[in-house]
Amino acid sequence: GQLYIRGGSPIQNKVLLDGMVVYNPFHSIGLFSVFDTDLMRNADIYTGGFGAQHGGRISSIMDITTRDGNKNRFGGKVSTSTFGSKLLLEGPLGKKGGNSSFIFSGKTSYLDKTSNLIYKEPILSFDDKGLPYSYTDLYGKLSSKGKNGSKISVFGFRFTDNVNYEKISNLSWDSKGVGSEFILIPANSPVLIEGNFAWSSYNISLDEEASALRESGIQGFNMGFDFTYFQPKSKIKYGFDIHGFSTEFLTYNSVNSKIEQNENTSEFSAYINYQLTNTRLIIEPGFRLQKYTLGFSPEPRLGIK
Repeated sequence: GQLYIRGGSPIQNKVLLDGMVVYNPFHSIGLFSVFDTDLMRNADIYTGGFGAQHGGRISSIMDITTRDGNKNRFGGKVSTSTFGSKLLLEGPLGKKGGNSSFIFSGKTSYLDKTSNLIYKEPILSFDDKGLPYSYTDLYGKLSSKGKNGSKISVFGFRFTDNVNYEKISNLSWDSKGVGSEFILIPANSPVLIEGNFAWSSYNISLDEEASALRESGIQGFNMGFDFTYFQPKSKIKYGFDIHGFSTEFLTYNSVNSKIEQNENTSEFSAYINYQLTNTRLIIEPGFRLQKYTLGFSPEPRLGIK
């Protein structure tokens, strides 16, 4: 499963999970995404036209945020089907009704084990061995909130996938990341301060009977600070982001000689966005400056609704 938006390639979409970059949000079975809908608080999808606070891609931005755990009581959810199972746990950290909570989600598929038993149609089987797809998704989050609304969260995820055609090929990938975000609300000030720091990676390998092992991967960090200044009918938002990432590629040729390529790069960006709201219109002019290794990219923006 891949996503093509406005004619762009899949790598021209940026997927953010609580501010972390998720390099591959899909499973080998195209029916399932890596995100648990019971965890999601909000999902903002921008196709083509997005404000100055986002950049680095030209097709789309998918900004997904997860909710906090229940601060008052422990709870959970279990669901199962012939494809897989899911577990959700949440509750307070410390006394009930306090300021801290946790939430955890885990889901896994066992289609590779049940498909041969349940789905016996020839079109869905491979040499009577069923459908060789499996995955496991894990996500956890700890949150703490102050009395004035300030907040800090720490979270992490790991998504794994495997497609094993016996005696033909074995394809597997692994996506993981950790991060933290905070919101500061200074007393007697109209300014909201937000910040985040995250690291994530994605690695994929293909081992075929007819050819040598191939591996590739990307890992990187991102950090940013945003400042929002509120006025009666408008707000000004500005901030900066720093991204650094590395890519790795490894394969072997027909004489078993290693072929390897590793690259490192970084990006810096700063932006300012102004939003004016009246009874009929919302007007958002903005400007973003993106610094790549080879030069600058000035990006003016204008949104009217």
